Order: sequence, then C-alpha cells, then structure tokens
Amino acid sequence: MIMDGNGRWAKSRGMPRIAGHHQGVEVVREMVKSCGSMGIEYLTLFAFSSENWRRPQTEVRLLMELLKSALENEVKKLHRNNVRLRVIGDLAPFPKRMQKMIVEAEALTAANTSLHLQVAVNYGGRWDMLQATRKVAEAVANGELTPESVDDTVIESYLSTAGAPEPDLFIRTGGESRISNFLLWQLAYSELYFTQTLWPDFNASELRKAVEHFSGRERRFGRTGDQVELAENVSDA
Repeated sequence: MIMDGNGRWAKSRGMPRIAGHHQGVEVVREMVKSCGSMGIEYLTLFAFSSENWRRPQTEVRLLMELLKSALENEVKKLHRNNVRLRVIGDLAPFPKRMQKMIVEAEALTAANTSLHLQVAVNYGGRWDMLQATRKVAEAVANGELTPESVDDTVIESYLSTAGAPEPDLFIRTGGESRISNFLLWQLAYSELYFTQTLWPDFNASELRKAVEHFSGRERRFGRTGDQVELAENVSDA
C-alpha cells in the first residue's frame, strides 16, 4: 500500500499537514487488524520514500518523530498480536538510536506468524535494485557466484524483501495513478488498484472493495485465458 493523501486530508480541514499523518497512523492500526482478520499474510506499507527528504524540513522532522513514536508505542502491541515487523529501506541516514530501535523491534517480533508487516522507510525501488545488484556483483567478484548462475531467484534473494512473496495486490490511495518508485521489481505481476479515497479516510470497508476487485481479476502471467482455465480445472480434479 502507498498511503497517500495525509497532507491534503489535513489541509482540507484547515489543519497542519502533520495532523493528517497522525490520523494516518490510526488507519495503519486498522489495516493491520483488518488484514489479520481477513487472512492476509503479508502487508507492506510505504511510510517514507527516499524522495520524501525533499519535503519541507519541518515536515520531515515531524515525520521522523512520528516514526520514532510509533516504534516506541506500537511494537509491543504488534508483538502481543503475533505480528512480525520488518523495516525495509536504507537506514543509514537515521540516528543510531532509531536504527537500534528498529533492530530490537524486528528481533522481538521475529517469531510471530499471524501477519508479516513490512514498513518501507527511506525506501526506493531503484535503490533496492541497485543495492541488490551491487551485492550480486560483489558475490561474483569474490567467486561466490558465476555470471551464468545469476537469475531472477538470485537477484530476489538480495532484495530488501528477500523471503517474502511478490505482492498480489498493490493499493494506492489519494487519487494518484502511479507506483512512485515503490517495489519496482516486486510489483511486476501485481494487480494495481487506485482509489480517490485519501489515506486517513481509508478503512476496512475500502480494503474489502480493493480485495473484491482483486478477486475478480484473471491472473494469466503471460498465458492465455484458456490455459489458465485448463490449469484450474486440472488442479480441481
């Protein structure tokens, strides 16, 4: 999910942009709960992109404080609800204290199984592919891999989402119809769902609409519809 529209939601109500981000945290709580109840096993949220550093410094500082507050206040709740937390992105620019909090949160929730929650911070799809490519190049240079052995599976093992399945459904709120450098490799065969609803107004009902839309799609992965139907009939036999 790209959680878009927090600032516009606040502005339309004569409130500071950060108020929209605070309301957005409430929606995150609802989405975690709703995904768990719907049997969704993986949820990845785009919380802060590598391009978001270009925003006004006051807003960036407040977003960092909001992230720190979420780590302090939400991790134990996630753990109690059997949710595993994983933070993906380039964490190097963050304060050492925040990096330590992230490591501790991931360690605390590592064995949880009800929902795998991935939060992307200082993340960009191009960055992810670049850092994976560099690691593959290093492995080849060290003799751990040969150029001929490098395939999709190898590259995926070096992405920040390694071990997680490719997303089935991509959701973006806020009316924009683009993926904005999010999970560029991983979204190759995902179904895309765009909604005008601003993130602070997104709720369990809106999530169900998106899932119903996904359920009505025929996922062919390069095959014809007849091939898909035949494969389904064989699996049901």
